[in-house]
Amino acid sequence: MNQLIIKEVKTKSDLNRFIAFPDKLYKGDKYRVPQLHSIERSTLSPKKNPAFDYCEASFWLAYNENKIVGRIAAIINTEANKVWNEKVVRFGWIDFIDDLNVSNKLIETVEEWGKSKGMTNTQGPLGFTDFDLEGMLVEGFDELGTQAVIYNYPYYPVHLEKHGYKKDVDWVQFEINIPKVVPDKIKRVAEIVQKKYNVRPLKVKTRKEIMPYAGKMFQLINESFKSLYGFVPLTEKQIKYYTKMYFSIIDPRFVCFVIDENDELIGFGLSVASLSKALIKAKGKLFPFGFIYILNAIKNNDTVDLLLQAVSAKYINKGIPAIFFNEMMQASIDAGMTTAISSHALESNTSAFSMFKEFKCRQHLKRRSYTKQI
Repeated sequence: MNQLIIKEVKTKSDLNRFIAFPDKLYKGDKYRVPQLHSIERSTLSPKKNPAFDYCEASFWLAYNENKIVGRIAAIINTEANKVWNEKVVRFGWIDFIDDLNVSNKLIETVEEWGKSKGMTNTQGPLGFTDFDLEGMLVEGFDELGTQAVIYNYPYYPVHLEKHGYKKDVDWVQFEINIPKVVPDKIKRVAEIVQKKYNVRPLKVKTRKEIMPYAGKMFQLINESFKSLYGFVPLTEKQIKYYTKMYFSIIDPRFVCFVIDENDELIGFGLSVASLSKALIKAKGKLFPFGFIYILNAIKNNDTVDLLLQAVSAKYINKGIPAIFFNEMMQASIDAGMTTAISSHALESNTSAFSMFKEFKCRQHLKRRSYTKQI
């Protein structure tokens, strides 16, 4: 390799190159699901992303003879460091050609930046919040990803480990075969739990009916996710931001709220028709045809992504997931779905995927957050 230059992203053009680089690196790859450039641009913009209210970030591109050969982001989440009593600089948006010098220079840039800010450890890949992409793929390189997670080449984790990084935590995902009918055990547990705790599923028919619950959903996430790795409660500004960003693609058929006798939200399951193949066709862009692929995927699909679930702390370990899982699986069956992909969950959080035992399924993806003292 000739002269390698690390250049900080300063201009709009730089940011566009930063966002577009993986599309070139993975051109023709049939497993990587590209992110929409518009969402990436919003996430990385201090003017748009409310996470910048308590996060500091810098982004860099690696050049060799005026050709981009890598990228990386560094983030200091001050709220996370307070909550977890750490001095951590996160790295994310990391992509590079298969050259140890390139990956080393990128990682070193983050480490030096972090040390200059008083940080003592690195973690990643992580984003600003849990709603950004996180975790480096370590198993499942020949599996189709989803729109909510990172895909990377097999050489990525090899590079990180050679640069002194160790496993911090792993997340796992499962591919579930949807049967012709919901298993009797899940139906039975759902009925017992409803009667025992006087709770019930609330199915919605339109997006308009979902919106009054959007804020409550995120508040429930704040409550139930607070002990999970690196989590920081979302602010009101962030809740509004994510509601606006994501709820336009939500199909009411695949949403189930669980409410108590006072009509208070105590749990929910949220699924979406898989956009993976549509986003591959769209190549990260909504126009001129990307939005058509996405709309078609929402209407006609055989795969559903189990995107998000949460249960109130008061009802943890009381079987509430059986209620919304029963409803969402029935909706998927009615829609002709044959496959469900679980959300990624910490491998230690066995309760998150205990329900899958009633189905034919397999763990097909694993992602890792790495850490290193600096």
